[in-house]
Amino acid sequence: MTDPHPPFGERRPLTNLAYRLLGSLADAEDVVQETYARWYTLSERQRQEVAAPGAWLTTVASRICLDLLGSARARRERYVGEWIPEPVPGRSDQLGGSTPTDPADRVTLDESISMAFLVVLDSMTPAERVAFVLHDVFRYSFAEVADIVGRTPAACRQLASSARRRVDTSRGPSSTERAELVLAFKRAWETMDIEAMIGLLDPQAIATADGGGLAPAFREPIYGGEQIAELWMEIANRGQALTVLERTVNGQPGLVAQLDGAIVSVYAFDIADGRITRIWAIRNPEKLRPWTAD
Repeated sequence: MTDPHPPFGERRPLTNLAYRLLGSLADAEDVVQETYARWYTLSERQRQEVAAPGAWLTTVASRICLDLLGSARARRERYVGEWIPEPVPGRSDQLGGSTPTDPADRVTLDESISMAFLVVLDSMTPAERVAFVLHDVFRYSFAEVADIVGRTPAACRQLASSARRRVDTSRGPSSTERAELVLAFKRAWETMDIEAMIGLLDPQAIATADGGGLAPAFREPIYGGEQIAELWMEIANRGQALTVLERTVNGQPGLVAQLDGAIVSVYAFDIADGRITRIWAIRNPEKLRPWTAD
């Protein structure tokens, strides 16, 4: 008799897929739970008829994500301020040490979860995002993608092609260069050296914050290196005893700010031509849960 229990070895790949599709670890975990719940609703006969349980689970999870992405735009209209994907820490960056439920143990840290990449994914239509992620990131054939999204292989190829045009495929700076720039930004912030900070920022840099209405954050993006530097100096002048630490954010060098030992902000960066071009400041406490000990 076929084992009626689902293949739990698929949980991590499903979480990886759902996080890239939704940009939220919490939502990704809900999708995985719902996917397994649907497996349990199958009769024993139906489970025995599933030739490839892993593929079945992937199809179901992808379709759930597609439905969620379709309703996400309406939810975003009610979101307070800018929405930024939920940041994921590196394995050694979670407070309290590594546990079996650490985000880094559930999500593979590579270029396909960099904050810059996730932000581009978020600008795509739901169908584009699913087709692109399944084909270009997870290497599913267009025939397989078509079966999942309910379109023809040719249509899925067009969707992925349209999405691909939005993705910057140029080779970015090395991890060492990123780390050096982020460290220099940290030092300029801590020493309140506005000239040094301006020198690190691209003149056309953009800073975006996400407080979700649950934490103080600037509502609109800040444009321009000088304007961003002035804002960060203002933050430094507020008198709060912030401790700024270097951390891995979505697989790349980033920063976190602690207040009284608790992480209150996570900062992700994008870099081009030796300067910082984007800063994402995540302050919504609901998105910082993976960064705190249980």
